[in-house]
Amino acid sequence: MKRRDFVKISAVCGLGFSISPVISKSVFSMDDTKPKTNINEALKHPRTETSLPGKYPGKVIRIYNKDSVQEDKINEDAVYKMVAAGMLALTGKADLKDAYRQFFSDEDRIGLKVNPVAGPTLSTSLEIIRVIIRQLKETGIREENLLIWDRREFEMLECYITPENFPGIKIIGTEQKDSAGSFYDKDGNLYGDKMIDREWYYWADTEEKYDAETLPYMVNEGKNSYFSRIVTQMVDKIINIPILKNAGSSVTLCLKNLAYGSVSNTGRLHKQLWAETCADVPAFPPLRDKVVLNIVDGIKGCFNGGPSANPQFFCNYNTVLIGTDPVAVDRIGYDIVLKKRIEKKVQQSDNPRGRLFMELASKNGLGISDIDKIDLKTMLL
Repeated sequence: MKRRDFVKISAVCGLGFSISPVISKSVFSMDDTKPKTNINEALKHPRTETSLPGKYPGKVIRIYNKDSVQEDKINEDAVYKMVAAGMLALTGKADLKDAYRQFFSDEDRIGLKVNPVAGPTLSTSLEIIRVIIRQLKETGIREENLLIWDRREFEMLECYITPENFPGIKIIGTEQKDSAGSFYDKDGNLYGDKMIDREWYYWADTEEKYDAETLPYMVNEGKNSYFSRIVTQMVDKIINIPILKNAGSSVTLCLKNLAYGSVSNTGRLHKQLWAETCADVPAFPPLRDKVVLNIVDGIKGCFNGGPSANPQFFCNYNTVLIGTDPVAVDRIGYDIVLKKRIEKKVQQSDNPRGRLFMELASKNGLGISDIDKIDLKTMLL
């Protein structure tokens, strides 16, 4: 493997994080000697009416449509019907505009958080992004108030999330590079440095040194992981759109998509604080008070080899999950992936360590992790 390729994989999965299909025990350890963090400072901020778990705590809508993939291609019309049906079921409204208007006003700047880290074969699909944008516009939301974002702008472009495919919609990432492929401007400064907000950060008592090739993916070293200006300054509301895939015996869905996609300097966090980071970063106001919808793209996904793209483990889940509570949505998604892993004999039974991040997030007040307390409605279209 070329060094450049290794650096990219390491940056995607996090330095010190195994890219093996099996995550090491330390990732989900409950060891009390773990590095301290500033989560208690985050929890001191007063909650708002939009704070997670949102309008419908513990409520999850699962929509299944076997026709959502036809001849290995995603059927956008089917996805439209799935998302629309899910929004109506979640809100109890009879009209799609009324359903969306529970969450958004004309003035809201809305950010669509996608997940392109595994490349175009295992990314948030263009079809579900287009569907959500189309439905927002049909409810009267202006396209100039919409933006698609992720941590790495260039990864979105590699996954065809481009101005050509989404005309009129702003596409932006925290980590950026120029047309020549450089992460540095003419003065030797990282483009990503101007995109982080040094007033908001996740502090953890652990750090790593990055070399010249790794640092651009991290933006900064030290013990602070700074929030992106995208979430602190550029959007008022967030729709979280992860893809349904595994991360070892766990999953990388709503909470992981938010946590590791919204802050810098994440390589240091994987080895000892993977679960804690997934649970803690979304508890800070720039995410906790702005994420109003989680719409999981479970049309195509994977059951093993994640979070990287390994085609031998791809599958069609033919599913969309919708909820305001990211913990509850992750819990349902976890069960879907677990069932497939057991069916494929990748895993024999549930591994409680895989659910640790959801339990921690529940303790942080972000949602419901207890499966017996989740209100799941399954719809077949």
